[in-house]
Amino acid sequence: MSAPVSTRPGRAGRLAAVLPHVVIGAILLIEFFPLYMMLQVAFKDNAAFIDNPWLPAPLADWRWENWWFALNLIGPYVANTVFVAVTGTVCSVALAVLGAYFFARYRLPGSGVLWSLFMVLMLLPGIANLVPLFTLLKELSLLNTLWALIAVGVAGGQVFNLFVLRNFIEDLPKDLFEAAEMDGAGHLQQIRHIVVPMSRSILGTLAIMAFLGKWNEFLLPLVILRDRELFTLGVGLIYLDGEYVKQWGQIMAAYCFAALPLIILFLFTMRLFVKGLSQGAIKG
Repeated sequence: MSAPVSTRPGRAGRLAAVLPHVVIGAILLIEFFPLYMMLQVAFKDNAAFIDNPWLPAPLADWRWENWWFALNLIGPYVANTVFVAVTGTVCSVALAVLGAYFFARYRLPGSGVLWSLFMVLMLLPGIANLVPLFTLLKELSLLNTLWALIAVGVAGGQVFNLFVLRNFIEDLPKDLFEAAEMDGAGHLQQIRHIVVPMSRSILGTLAIMAFLGKWNEFLLPLVILRDRELFTLGVGLIYLDGEYVKQWGQIMAAYCFAALPLIILFLFTMRLFVKGLSQGAIKG
């Protein structure tokens, strides 16, 4: 009689089963290490940070005053950033829906040329337009205003939003629009009752991306804002960097407050964000 064949996995099989988990764990460790460092340094003063920069300080030595200092300092900056990000995101997505509806539903003379011109704008780096943009804002008396950030953000986000939404709206069933027209629905009613409900996931994804871009914007606010009470987070955090001494605990606490809204946003909208990306990939 032949010996029974063992069904137990060999060493190579066990290694192949464990290896993906090890790789994923290593990637997560690399990704979360900066967050860990930011949090544990935020509870230290400079002496504790220099003495032991890698491990958290004992609970009795935590410096809660770092958090109060950071909150009092960046509170106005957070309010300005929320105003710019929310207003710019709403206007950007709303205008993109109107423009994408036009390009997707109608073929008017010259619309192809206009669409091509829009797509060419995707090839231009934003930094190349900084000097003419500064001159334009100066002539419009928009320098040192939050409305300048909103207007530039809305205009700059239209190309990508139109590119994504046009393909999505073109794939919507034409029968729905024809039935709405037969019932007397106008263009705005078709957008409200057909386009927006059926594009909710991709609109949510575009809104999240627009919000992130406006929240993290740094160069344009640095160039056009002068009054400190108008600073957004990207510019306001610079002033935590002292001229001679860097208070690392206060700096890291401020960075934690600056990152907290984005973390909360992703925790509650991650499913919508992934769903919108997958739908955009399939539709496109």
